[in-house]
Amino acid sequence: MSERHLVWDWNGTLLDDLAVVVQATNTTFAHVGGPAITADEHRRRFRRPIADYYAEVLGRPVSPEEFEQLNKVFHDAYQAALGACALAVDARDALRRWAGTQSLLSMWYHQELVPTVDGFGLTGHFERIDGLRHQPGGAVDHKGPYLSAHLETLGMDPASVVLVGDSVDDAHAAEVAGASCVLYSGGFTDGAALRATGAPVVGSLLEAVTLARTI
Repeated sequence: MSERHLVWDWNGTLLDDLAVVVQATNTTFAHVGGPAITADEHRRRFRRPIADYYAEVLGRPVSPEEFEQLNKVFHDAYQAALGACALAVDARDALRRWAGTQSLLSMWYHQELVPTVDGFGLTGHFERIDGLRHQPGGAVDHKGPYLSAHLETLGMDPASVVLVGDSVDDAHAAEVAGASCVLYSGGFTDGAALRATGAPVVGSLLEAVTLARTI
């Protein structure tokens, strides 16, 4: 269905960076004497706003000022280990398999996202690439408004769009924007939490593309 448009998430979806995210998250928690978490715990507990996730794990509130500091610790640790990341095993095949237009929307920093995507040789697949262009606060940055703005800039009718992501927030973003959604269980979020959103859940990106054709 070439008239359809696919919006891809980056972290945890096209980019297989769960191990690096967990490592950077544990560095962040250790910075304030918090506990270490496993990848399975992260997949069960991670959510946006990220400050709420931090508060749950630390067992206390996290102020916007403290979140800004913790966010920098995470960012520095993540960037230091980013070179170890690879694409999801079927990411390239999934991008090639889609017959319609595609774009990329991430909640990672735009100025770092763009060269990373280009470094993997993927830029040519996308009509547009958008990441965060500001420093996020601890209580904001659900993806919904960003998806709406992304589609408006592209001139896309949300009814013709399918978002492929790996988080509960991706499902909520699609609902807010009026788009459809397919959720990938191989990323940051436990499959049970994804299924609880009511959105279709798949185990591979190739399955996501196949399903997106039918929505």
